Amino acid sequence: MYKDFIGKQSSKIKNVVERGAVKKFAEAIGDPHPIFMDEEFGKASRYKTNIAPPTFPRVFDFGNIEGFVLPEKGLIHGEQIYNYERPLLVGEEIYCYSKVEKYVVKKGSTGSMSFLTISENGEDLNGNLIFSSKLVVILTEAVRKGMMV
Repeated sequence: MYKDFIGKQSSKIKNVVERGAVKKFAEAIGDPHPIFMDEEFGKASRYKTNIAPPTFPRVFDFGNIEGFVLPEKGLIHGEQIYNYERPLLVGEEIYCYSKVEKYVVKKGSTGSMSFLTISENGEDLNGNLIFSSKLVVILTEAVRKGMMV
């Protein structure tokens, strides 16, 4: 079903690490650390500015992979792992894209399940990788059959 998409990626989309969005995100996750919210604290830090929380890229636009559509219902969020080369700096522009990495179908006692791995990546203006995340989405047999109808 998704094997033809392996290796395909979206176009890069410009995102900005906005101060207000970082503050709201930190508040929403219940992490009031001053490195995310206090400008003076950020200026005095080794980064010379505030940084975004590690899961902040969830708010970014990673673009669309042409023709790639996930079902609207029935998906299971298997896992998500973030890897950083450095923190996201408040005010900087990030170029983000997604890529289909892997698609595997496994048989089980209640039917088959599909495991779809998608990477979400962010680069600086020079194309240097800042972060990547691996997202595993699980599709049950019922969800896959419903897509084929």
